[in-house]
Parts: sequence; C-alpha cells; structure tokens
Amino acid sequence: MTGRRLRAALLAAAVPLAAAVTAAALRTARFELYVDRYRLELTPLPRPDCPDCHGDGGWWTGGPDPDMEACGCWTDRRGLRLPLLPRPAWWDEPPF
Repeated sequence: MTGRRLRAALLAAAVPLAAAVTAAALRTARFELYVDRYRLELTPLPRPDCPDCHGDGGWWTGGPDPDMEACGCWTDRRGLRLPLLPRPAWWDEPPF
C-alpha cells in the first residue's frame, strides 16, 4: 500500500470515529449542533436534572398574558455561531 492510499484509508476510518465521539460529547455537554453550508451553530439545551425547571427549560408565569420565563440552566450558557459561507444577496424586486 502506498503512502497516499494508507493516508486515505486512515482518514476514512477516522472520520466516523470522530463523528461518534463528537456526538457523544455534545449529548453529554447538553448542546445541539446545527450545520449547513452557511453556518455551524452550537446552542445550549436545558439540563434534564435541573431542580428548577425539571428539564423543560423554563416555566409559565401567571397572569392575563402568560409568558414563559427561561431557566438559568441553559440561558446562562453561551452558544457559538461560526459563519462558513456568505449568504447570497437577495433581490429587492419581486420575481414577476
């Protein structure tokens, strides 16, 4: 086996392993990963063992116009957003 083929075989074997390890780490750290061609985004998720919200992410406040108050188990953690490709420019004119 030549050096290039060996490198390609090792890379092909390492990619699924790296993906599995990354998925397990994200589940453990309670982050959600979103990837498309324009961005890579990590957003925090509520902790399932939180004593305040019990994994729901917040609670409803009472009153005539109820709102959901977010729990600090996930809102206090920062997300990460990395732009990959620039978004295409949208035209100001309608198509017809």
